[in-house]
This record gives sequence, structure tokens and C-alpha cells, in this order.
Amino acid sequence: MNFKGIIFDLDGTLADTLTDIAGSMNRVLARYGYPLHENESYKMLVGRGLDNLVRQALPIAARQNEIIEKCLAEMMEDYNRNCLVETHLYIGVRELLEALIQMNLKLAVFSNKSEPLTHKIVSKLMGDVPFIKVTGARDGFPKKPDPAGALEISALMKVPPEQMVYMGDSDVDMMTANRAGMYAVGVRWGFRDEKELLEHGAAMLIARPHELLGLIDR
Repeated sequence: MNFKGIIFDLDGTLADTLTDIAGSMNRVLARYGYPLHENESYKMLVGRGLDNLVRQALPIAARQNEIIEKCLAEMMEDYNRNCLVETHLYIGVRELLEALIQMNLKLAVFSNKSEPLTHKIVSKLMGDVPFIKVTGARDGFPKKPDPAGALEISALMKVPPEQMVYMGDSDVDMMTANRAGMYAVGVRWGFRDEKELLEHGAAMLIARPHELLGLIDR
């Protein structure tokens, strides 16, 4: 297939960020005596932004705007300090990126994580990768699954959506890809399962990063 550009989700796709996210949120919950969550539980909370994660992590009785805002601010402060303690690239991601660079593919990262945090993690783990664009959640700009961010990247790359691959690990990513008219690739190593990816429009599933190269080579 004649693909010329690839957009990657960050959390659960390029990097395993779960332990650091869970640690920060649980420290905030513990501070106020709220129940904590196992790391696995956070797999269902990640993907729609940290504001949504905080809301869903709080007990239902505590989901009041004032409490949500306070806990979000504290979680963001904690996570900013601790977002790179355990976070690491998945096995094979580095090799995939290097191969794609050699193939002259245009690359970008699009996350629902706040833009400063997205840049911080990408810079630390993949600072040498020549991404055309690294973007996260911004005030006044819609989060995924709204396709606006993906289409903005497509325009910046000067690559039409039908020649773009969008690779992610969640329903949000698959919906984003399809709404933008891009080829949706779901990863099996991320935070969500195969069933969710297929139900929300994955055109292809891969179990290892290098399998993406087979699609590009077709």
C-alpha cells in the first residue's frame, strides 16, 4: 500500500506509561482517603485525557467539580515529576522507528495526554526521532476521537489522509483513524483488547511492532 505518513498514539502504543500514571493517581487518592486502584484497572481509564482519568478514578460520591479540579491539579503536578520513573518504550518500538526513518516515512505522535507532558516523554524516550509533529491535548482544541488533530498532522505532512496510517491501542484511536479517513492499525500489546479494537474499526491488528513494516512494504 502506498503509505507515506504514520501517526502514533503514545500511551499503550509507543510507550508503557501505565505504572507511572497509576502511581501518581493513587498517591492523590491516598492523600484524601479514597480507594486505590490496581494498575490493571487504569488500562480502562487511560486514553481520553488525564481529566477524564481523574474523574473516573474518584469514587462516584466524590465526582464534584471542585474535588475533580483539585485532584486533577495535584495529579498533574505529581505526574509531571514522576512520568519517567518506570515509563519505557515497548520492545521493538525503537527498531520500528529506525526502520521507518530509513524508508523515508513521515512520522508524528498524537496523544490525549497534555501537550507539555507528551513532549516531555517523547523528548526523553525518542528525542532523536525526527517526528514531523508531536502533539497532545491543548486548550481550545478537541481531543481524540475528534479527527481534527490527525487531519492537522496530515496537512502539515502534506500527505492525504488515505495515505496515512494511524496506529493506536484503544477504541479512541481506531475511531480517530476512521473519522480522519486513515488506515487504522491496532496494537495487541497496549492497554485495550483485540475485541475493542476490531469493534471500533481496526483495519489491521499487529502483535509486534515490526509487523507494521509488512503493511508499508505491500
